[in-house]
Amino acid sequence: MVGSSYEALHRIFQKDPTLLTKALQKVLHVPFPEPREIAALNVDLTEIEPVERRVDTLLRAETDEGTYLLVVESQGKTDERKRGSWPYYLSYLYEKYRCEPVLIVITQSSRTAQWASRPIRLGFPGWEPLTVRPLVLGPDNVPVIADERQAEKDVPLAVLSAMTHGRGPQAPAILESLAAALRTIDPDSAAVFVQFIDSCLTDPQAKQMWRDLMTAIQYFWRHPLAEQVREEGREQGREQGLEQGLEQGRLEAKAEMVLHVLEWRGIPVSGAVRDRVSACTDLDQLEVWAQRAVHATDAAELFVEA
Repeated sequence: MVGSSYEALHRIFQKDPTLLTKALQKVLHVPFPEPREIAALNVDLTEIEPVERRVDTLLRAETDEGTYLLVVESQGKTDERKRGSWPYYLSYLYEKYRCEPVLIVITQSSRTAQWASRPIRLGFPGWEPLTVRPLVLGPDNVPVIADERQAEKDVPLAVLSAMTHGRGPQAPAILESLAAALRTIDPDSAAVFVQFIDSCLTDPQAKQMWRDLMTAIQYFWRHPLAEQVREEGREQGREQGLEQGLEQGRLEAKAEMVLHVLEWRGIPVSGAVRDRVSACTDLDQLEVWAQRAVHATDAAELFVEA
């Protein structure tokens, strides 16, 4: 179970190690060789001294050009003490594995990305015996994937997009496109990605929108994020019959999602609009309204006939 945005940002690469090399090649345009094999390694770098040192995620990539250690650090804010530990990590790993280490920092903050990307030079000017150059993935270079077809072509990259751009005016379109794309992959992998996104979304409204999207998709109802909605469905099912209760839960979740998207985007929602959306008993119609809510400039545009 991923418990925080910090943890999710690096563990996504444990779930799909190829995403990391893809990000290096396509996002950062680093000519990293294509791996034949990638394996996760122990992240504990503690030596005999009782000082605990751990990297966030450590992967070993076997390529035709050699073996590389991919050191992934998730960074929520600037931290000079953490930055000072990176040269130690790389030196220790090189000594232990005799492989070239590569430091990748991932963050949701543009300010932190700028800070982390500065080279770390140890020594005096003009003669630095050790220089560390982090590769940084963040909102300024990870592409915004807000198109459903684009998301379907590369679901892991779309997940990374949502994790780094999960706030701001583009978030509704990003999350809506990703939700649709997740239906095209196997449910077990999709459920893991759902959890990563949920942990990374720090904006309360974006998180609520994501949960609304997920609980409105039937095969996610077995996922822990949908437990509350599922329980409500069970309660209604005891009185009305299980199927009716589940159906009602889906309708309510979808209607709430439509309204949440409008409110999150700052579009006023009148009582008449709220009542019409809440009273709708057609899931297909609610789905149409949800898609329109992502792009509408006025709540009344939900109901305009094509």
